Amino acid sequence: MTIFTGSLSRSLEHFSSDKLASNGSGYSNEISPVYSLWATFIGLYIANYVVERSTGWALTHPLTMSEYEKLKKQLKPDFEDMVPWYSGTSTDLFKTVFDLMVSVTLFVGRFDMRMMQAAMNKTPDESKSSDLFYDHLDGKDELWFDFIADTGDGGNSTYAVARLLARPSLVIKSDGSRQTFPRGQLLLIGGDLAYPNPSSFSYERRFFCPFEYALQPPAWYKPEHIALEKPELPLGVSELRKYRGPQCFMIPGNHDWFDGLHTFMRYICHKSWLGGWFLPQKRSYFALKLPNGWWVFGLDQALHGDIDVYQFKFFAELCQQKVGESDSVILITHEPNWLLDWYWGDKTGANVAYLISEYLKGRCKLRMAGDLHHYMRHSCIESKEPVHVHHLLVNGCGGAFLHPTHVFENFREFYGNKYETKVTYPSYDDSSRIALGNILKFRRKNWQFDVIGGFVYFVLVFSMFPQCDSFRILREDSWADRVNSFFTAMWNVVFEILEHSYISLAGVVTLLMVSFFFVPTKLSRRRRALLGFLHAAAHLTSAVLLMLLMELAIEICIRNNLLATSGYHTLYEWYRKVESEHFPDPTGLRTRLEQWTFGLYPACIKYLMSAFDIPEVMAVTRSTICRKGIESLPRGGAIIYYVCVFLYFWVLSTPVVSLVFGSYLYICINWFHIHFDEAFSSLRIANYKAFTRFHIKKNGDLEVFTLAVDKVPKEWMLDPDWDMEPKEPFQMSYTRKFPSKWRAASGSDPTNAVRVVDHFIIPRTPPDPTTPRSST
Repeated sequence: MTIFTGSLSRSLEHFSSDKLASNGSGYSNEISPVYSLWATFIGLYIANYVVERSTGWALTHPLTMSEYEKLKKQLKPDFEDMVPWYSGTSTDLFKTVFDLMVSVTLFVGRFDMRMMQAAMNKTPDESKSSDLFYDHLDGKDELWFDFIADTGDGGNSTYAVARLLARPSLVIKSDGSRQTFPRGQLLLIGGDLAYPNPSSFSYERRFFCPFEYALQPPAWYKPEHIALEKPELPLGVSELRKYRGPQCFMIPGNHDWFDGLHTFMRYICHKSWLGGWFLPQKRSYFALKLPNGWWVFGLDQALHGDIDVYQFKFFAELCQQKVGESDSVILITHEPNWLLDWYWGDKTGANVAYLISEYLKGRCKLRMAGDLHHYMRHSCIESKEPVHVHHLLVNGCGGAFLHPTHVFENFREFYGNKYETKVTYPSYDDSSRIALGNILKFRRKNWQFDVIGGFVYFVLVFSMFPQCDSFRILREDSWADRVNSFFTAMWNVVFEILEHSYISLAGVVTLLMVSFFFVPTKLSRRRRALLGFLHAAAHLTSAVLLMLLMELAIEICIRNNLLATSGYHTLYEWYRKVESEHFPDPTGLRTRLEQWTFGLYPACIKYLMSAFDIPEVMAVTRSTICRKGIESLPRGGAIIYYVCVFLYFWVLSTPVVSLVFGSYLYICINWFHIHFDEAFSSLRIANYKAFTRFHIKKNGDLEVFTLAVDKVPKEWMLDPDWDMEPKEPFQMSYTRKFPSKWRAASGSDPTNAVRVVDHFIIPRTPPDPTTPRSST
């Protein structure tokens, strides 16, 4: 460390003496105006920080930090923010990529948790297995139940939906009428429980926490408890059929499979409570027999987009042995294959398609999915062709960021049947308008992307610093000639990168490759190459333009004696002058301190001050390079120069890289209908949340309502109704009138702002008297 410091000191002294010799004068007593601005900024920042801390809890609040944080958590919930998908510093995202690579390599086609679940089944006939088949709700006259998917992103959005689900009843006013919706006795979740990866942290903080605030688990519940024999019924309940509280079943999504389904099995299949919702589920797929001839098949597609043969066997035997000819089936998968296959021009889910066409044979009245974080419903157009699926419904509005709807506007056909769009939420026009936020809000929503963007731009032009002849641009007679000269200089810089640079050329080639592979395969290879080239060219052009502007600014400052006038230690010389004038040392104490510290006392102050004078160091070193060449600098001096340049160029480039990238996403999503995932995950929109509530009526018809909240609250407060309601020690939370702990602190609460965005009825299939009903 001492050798490096000495080398660095000699380097700075060497540059300083060279500069002084070239100027032919000693150190100036004046300080650089540019440095004055720099020092003022640093001083104000430090002062602001000190004032902020001193006027906060430290001086005005007598509690310790731990006590303060504990009290603060009691006053408002500690929800997680929306996942920063474009963060350059998030370890969660790097872990997600790693887990996905491992899952695709190891679990797809090699090891499948679904096969292990089938092997662990104790009943040879799976269609009679209590681990997979549940009929405890069959005896009811009618049933209300709910469906959501894609939860566990931002805490605000997930809690807003959970609060609505937990409400004993919702009263909605519409067109002068009042509709009352009782709480669903059954909650179905369609996968992707937590983002960005299935970890203990994401499941507990992003999924379980909001639901536990909405409907508290029983008093005896322990988060670390592992259920050995499910269902673990509450005391006094002898069998599942007699339990009166809300229950929950769920299937895993692709994000739940990133760790091979390990976290899902631990937190769902081996726990008994999701907040106040009871979890009887033992496996990752299931079949539910509901009242009046209705069934729910929950399918686990893993990362294949399809079910495995053991799962197929279970549902096929169920269709043959238990599902009646006049029964109706609701099929739940995580991925909406009908939309994604149409979008990508692909054909997936062969086993699911075969199950629907050859075993359900028209009994699949409704197919539901999540994965796409919006709401869309398509209904089959009547024709002479046999109908395999009557209604297609996507509802992934359970808490995750919003997805667009307008890119799927032209979907029309599935399984040989024609479909028409009935409802989209948000509407096509709103979806297209929301995409504009990529231009206006990308950097504000994804400020951590600056870590990557600024570094990439610096690598692109690293070899081009400094531009010693940049001032010739301003020597032109007219502004038109200057603009023309500026763009000519840009063109020359690009050619110089391609012909002579190594580091910048490597950066350009890497950027071209990344831009090409970033374009979705939905487009042809030629269009991908063209779009990728234009995207990379926009970034390279912006980087070169910013580099030339920065070099021009430095050159102007130098020529106007604002920088590079007094060497590296201008600040230190001014300090010594003021010190000698206003703080005389008649006893020679400073001299003795210098001797006792072997010169460290003035040296540390000297080089610390020069380190803060970044503009001066950069300008002086640049002048040295322009006179003698980069080879004249020792390694330490070159490192100092490029670090100084990087700091300023990074600040200058980060707004531009976000603007260019956001504009690219906007153009792609609205003009080419590509990047629907990337262009909306960047916006991290917590609004437009919805769930679907079903009512199996006494006559067997299925009435379907989709309830939505346009705007999700960002701040919450303790609900006074919840706080004042008497609570018995072992009272189940579902029996309370106000089960949710938090309500909106400002604006409309979700319970008041919820509205119906879709309503339709699926009539019961009339029984055929000539067909005997299958035995159950």
